[in-house]
Amino acid sequence: MKPIFRVLTLLACTAVSAPALALESFVANYQVFNAGKALGEATMQVVPGDSSGRWRIDLNMRGTRGLMGLAGVNAQQSTVFDTVGDAYRPLSQSTVRKALFVGKKITGTYDWASHSARWTGDVKKNRQAPVPLRDGDMSGLLINLAIIRDAQPGRTLDYRFVDNGRARDHRYAVASDMESVAVDGMSFNAMRVQRVQGNEETVVWVVDGVPTPVRILQRENGEDTFDLRLVDYKGAQ
Repeated sequence: MKPIFRVLTLLACTAVSAPALALESFVANYQVFNAGKALGEATMQVVPGDSSGRWRIDLNMRGTRGLMGLAGVNAQQSTVFDTVGDAYRPLSQSTVRKALFVGKKITGTYDWASHSARWTGDVKKNRQAPVPLRDGDMSGLLINLAIIRDAQPGRTLDYRFVDNGRARDHRYAVASDMESVAVDGMSFNAMRVQRVQGNEETVVWVVDGVPTPVRILQRENGEDTFDLRLVDYKGAQ
């Protein structure tokens, strides 16, 4: 999977003693880096949907300089979801990626009546078949929200990622000790949440009371690929 799609799709927990946080809307702005060099900007938001209790989470990445800017990269992903108990249940998904002379769009539908999900559009041939769904399955973006909800020092978080025509088990380890993370010139104590799978590594930093990750880092073969660092956020009014 290309690095930019891994960022877009990042992001059922083992028993957690702390109560789940109530889902709230927010808009968060990030700077995007690669190997320490600024590449562009990103916005993540959660917004309430219609009166049926649906929500939507979006991640929009905009290249403004460097390789992303030269290529004209514009990548967006959205997941419409509802809640069943404490679980975030995906209903539909849209991924759009635009680059110079190139554009791709993928649409996914999670059919919980038949417990089957399917993706159409510019999806690889080997990912066009229906994917069986299990209760608790989430898209990558919803896993980001689940990490915020579930992270506690020393815990192990287990999720099943069902996204872009495939299913994977994702296990995250939450560090026992807090570490200092700078956000917009201010320092916060954060929980480091890490997943390693083969040559890929994802690290998410979570600060208590902040509804979105303060930093999301992707590495491949030990090298940074994409690094999203929170600039500011606006929570529910």
